[in-house]
Amino acid sequence: MVKAQPLFEAYSTPLDSLGPRGFRILAWLVCGAFAGLGVLFTLMGAWPVLIFAGAEALLVLALVAVYRRRAARSAEWITLEDGRLTVRRREGMRQEAASFDPFWARLHWDGRRLLLAHRARRIEIGRFLAEEEKQELEAALDRALRAYREPRFENPQLRT
Repeated sequence: MVKAQPLFEAYSTPLDSLGPRGFRILAWLVCGAFAGLGVLFTLMGAWPVLIFAGAEALLVLALVAVYRRRAARSAEWITLEDGRLTVRRREGMRQEAASFDPFWARLHWDGRRLLLAHRARRIEIGRFLAEEEKQELEAALDRALRAYREPRFENPQLRT
């Protein structure tokens, strides 16, 4: 049995424009800047600043590394197939999934968030996207849901 193609599929991930080479460059720049400040303050007699500058540099780099690692393991899939609209999201180690009946599912803007709702249940979609990309996702998903709700049948017998 052949599995049917999905009517709609969307995949999004957090922005990670800083690759391994970019992270190394950032590390050198941060360490250089903090080392320069530390040396400057040491020459002025405020040598404890050197210790705090080094600690801050390590903290900045550690936070950027944690973000990059978490972003690499995060993604969102939205799929419309087999009469189900499914949203699966993975953020770091946490995973969540929601399934909706596409005939009754509705899209709503709630301030800056794009919500997919059915009865009292709501889930935010497009968390990793910019506002313009969320609008594109909303338009594409709305077209797919309309196509699902109002199917077009090609019947040559009904042509006049």
